[in-house]
Amino acid sequence: MQALKIAATGMSAQQMRVDVISNNLSNMSTTGYNARRAEFADLHYQQLSRPGTINAADGTALPTGVQIGLGVRPASVSVQLQQGTLNQTGADLDVAIEGGGYLEVTLPSGQSGYTRDGALKRSAEGQIVTSDGHPVVPDMTIPADARSVSINAQGEVYAYFTDQVEPQLLGQFSLVDFTNEKGLEAIGSNLFVETPASGPAIVGDPGTDGLGTLRQGYLEGSSVDAVREVTELIAAQRGYELNAKVITAADQMLAATTQVR
Repeated sequence: MQALKIAATGMSAQQMRVDVISNNLSNMSTTGYNARRAEFADLHYQQLSRPGTINAADGTALPTGVQIGLGVRPASVSVQLQQGTLNQTGADLDVAIEGGGYLEVTLPSGQSGYTRDGALKRSAEGQIVTSDGHPVVPDMTIPADARSVSINAQGEVYAYFTDQVEPQLLGQFSLVDFTNEKGLEAIGSNLFVETPASGPAIVGDPGTDGLGTLRQGYLEGSSVDAVREVTELIAAQRGYELNAKVITAADQMLAATTQVR
């Protein structure tokens, strides 16, 4: 009897589905977060009688055969790429990406990281960094005597000074895109790193080559849909219960077998 093992794989799959849903719900307020979805595939099959097998002297073949499935396995947990709601903050260094693309940052290891979290800050040296202190690429430093900073849709950063009429151009943000964004590896803190599945980083200016534009004074909210996640949670819970009932039924059948005299 394979029912015990098959139902066990079903329970494990539904448990993983609940884990993914709980992570989505816990990140409802995370800046730039995109919901994840657990995807599954059936396991291999026992071929008791293969389709097309010849079963008679006249050459008659079985139209379907007998194939017994052995359960389910996790196939992937994919990111659902979707633009989050833009929430106005009014802060000079808050920037939201309208459209595709990621900001590039330099991690402590020297490796490049990528994020859609535009809640940028100013370090003690005036450098533009993320909330975790990672410098944004390209490196830009705001002068200590600058009274305000302006960032236009194309990512150009201007500093305004009290004794100057014209602003000073400090630099321009670039955005990064990938052939397969879902292939990026999430490492926490709203950061991703490149993988062989994502393809190499494609760097460009905001508003060019399909990249999005920047909006100063806004942050991109999470794309998690609470109603959909709760609905998925209920479906996962029911699926777990049904697989548990299969285990109970298989146990009763085995008990009946042991009582045969």
